[in-house]
Amino acid sequence: MGRLNVNLCGIEIDNPIIPASGTFGFGYEFAELYDINILGTFSFKGTTKDARFGNPTPRIAECTAGMINAVGLQNPGVEKVISEELPKLSKCFNKPVMANISGFAVPDYAYTCELLDKEAQVGWLEVNVSCPNVHGGGMSFGTSPEAAAEVVKAVKAVTTKPVIVKLSPNVTDIVAIAKACEDAGADGISLINTMLGMRIDLKTRKPVIANKMGGFSGPAIFPVAVRMVYQVAHAVNIPVVGMGGVSSAEDVIEMMLAGATAVEVGAANLINPYACRDIINDLPRAMDKYGIDNLKDIIGGVK
Repeated sequence: MGRLNVNLCGIEIDNPIIPASGTFGFGYEFAELYDINILGTFSFKGTTKDARFGNPTPRIAECTAGMINAVGLQNPGVEKVISEELPKLSKCFNKPVMANISGFAVPDYAYTCELLDKEAQVGWLEVNVSCPNVHGGGMSFGTSPEAAAEVVKAVKAVTTKPVIVKLSPNVTDIVAIAKACEDAGADGISLINTMLGMRIDLKTRKPVIANKMGGFSGPAIFPVAVRMVYQVAHAVNIPVVGMGGVSSAEDVIEMMLAGATAVEVGAANLINPYACRDIINDLPRAMDKYGIDNLKDIIGGVK
């Protein structure tokens, strides 16, 4: 095993770097730029039961130290992901991939997860509970411990692969939600998803994106992400995948010290498509600088 290896929910990966869902497509697009097998794995584009066109444009805007997006889970639907996207990916990626799943009702999550669970190339199911619950007044499943647990139980009942629950930071007590997911059978927790943000164009006096509000990501949210990863990692006994504003090897080490077993990189991929490759290549230098022999040794190193 190398210095960078970590074990994520029973699956050994070459390094902890994982491009985050929604920033890396279905992988093969980036494979035209570099060999994506350098990655630990990646989380592919959020997939729903049915195809979704997404929100009206404009739906992405830059802002200070980050970006706001409201893409709206645009994807071809789970059947086409299985029949069209995964075969393309298999030609350029020879490792288990993380399937990111979204839904608007509990049966939707279960249906989509059950289908993707059968795919040999899928290693983990990353279940995004930041989606509006259409049967709960539009509030996110991830804002309620009970609602999040209900999703986890439904998914675990129809799957055999590790289920990692992706949590929203737009809550009062993220620890309570993480613990509810663990109690319901989750194999891991990933956090944080984007924060809710808004910007206004002074010339037009209108919001910069058509949806008015959207997910705020980028370096500006990194301190919030580190804090939440630390809180959750010290409250649960399952692996935590940290994300939120990560853009350097030093950021990865900081996330892991806070308690992350693996680290997802999101907005940085949209600024520099080589970001994950560059971080992986730079990790040995950063480890030497801070006297780290093996990344596994520093997980949760800050008490």
